[in-house]
Amino acid sequence: MFKRILKSYDYAFIAVFIVLCLFGLIMIYSASWSLAIGKGLPADYFYARQVKNFIISFIFFILFALLPFKVYQNNKVLMLIVFGSIGVLLLIFLVGKTVNNANSWLVVGPRSLQPGEFAKLAVIIYMSAIYAKKQSYIDDFNRGVLPPIFYLAFVCFLIAIQPDTGTAFIIFLVGCCIIIASGMRLRTIMKLIGIGLGVIVGLSLILFALPDNIRNEIVSPTKVARITTFMNPFEYADKEGHQLINSFYAIGSGGVSGQGLGESVQKLGYLPEAHTDFIIAVVAEELGVFGVMFIILALFFIIFKTITTGLRAKDPFASLMCYGIASLIAIQAFINLGGASGLIPLTGVTLPFISYGGSSLMVLSMMLGIVANISMFTKYQRVYKSDGSKQEQPKRQRRR
Repeated sequence: MFKRILKSYDYAFIAVFIVLCLFGLIMIYSASWSLAIGKGLPADYFYARQVKNFIISFIFFILFALLPFKVYQNNKVLMLIVFGSIGVLLLIFLVGKTVNNANSWLVVGPRSLQPGEFAKLAVIIYMSAIYAKKQSYIDDFNRGVLPPIFYLAFVCFLIAIQPDTGTAFIIFLVGCCIIIASGMRLRTIMKLIGIGLGVIVGLSLILFALPDNIRNEIVSPTKVARITTFMNPFEYADKEGHQLINSFYAIGSGGVSGQGLGESVQKLGYLPEAHTDFIIAVVAEELGVFGVMFIILALFFIIFKTITTGLRAKDPFASLMCYGIASLIAIQAFINLGGASGLIPLTGVTLPFISYGGSSLMVLSMMLGIVANISMFTKYQRVYKSDGSKQEQPKRQRRR
């Protein structure tokens, strides 16, 4: 039976995940060696740390790929996920570590973890489980619609006030995607949109009524500058536009085939966060359009496979989790690529599987492990009976 289970895994999906991570390791080394030397560290400092992150993440991928996905639907597990995620997010305000003006990190032994990343997975599992259980009364506003939304809103609020608006925005959008895919009627969704718009208008009126000093704390000049810089970065070349302009230089100088691996100029102190938020600019400069297209196609393959896995799954919980995971990868990739290329304002979001960061890679690996398990279970059910014998496959009729 174990051999049959192993045969049911989608190894093309797993292979693309591994290749994408290994490609990310190469680019992290290329993008970070000059920064490491500038800080008096070994040239491979960030690369070596990310290798450890990848090993840990791959172990989590295997564990989640082997663990039956239905375990997460257990009420005790769900309560642990909900209260655990909220508790860790609240703990940040007591013992959190501030990095780049955001109190978003917890120090656990020798490592720093970002609870907001783990909240992404918690929201996907909880909302998928609850809406899957409530299919028979999914349009009942009080019993079927609102409970998961309260959790979603509270998690987004806790992350936004760290402040980490980029992560909060991504989680909110992923929650919206799960709601749309949950099976609610259009009338219910339109009602939710109306309520959401009303809340936004109400909060805006309250914000404008606050004293200037309090309002500036909530909507800081830095946040406003991100929008004004995005619209005309060269007007703010010496300040907020510095990152985006150097990203333009890197992307523009790469051309079709790039300057060659390791030959980026912008990473030599000109482009901040070259190994994290702006790693795609280094990829474009060194490997050109080919390197960028490789990443986009690999991400598209993973997203496409995740969506098709959700479509094939007969369990609503499995389907909703797949849609949530696919939407998260797609949204996060779009925000990172759009920000680095000047299509949308910068939000400080990493590129999935490529950027430096342990928490992000760990959570994404867990998510793909869940998808791999759902894919395996769906294929196993289609090929084998409950007693392990093969199902009779319908014969294909020859075309005349």
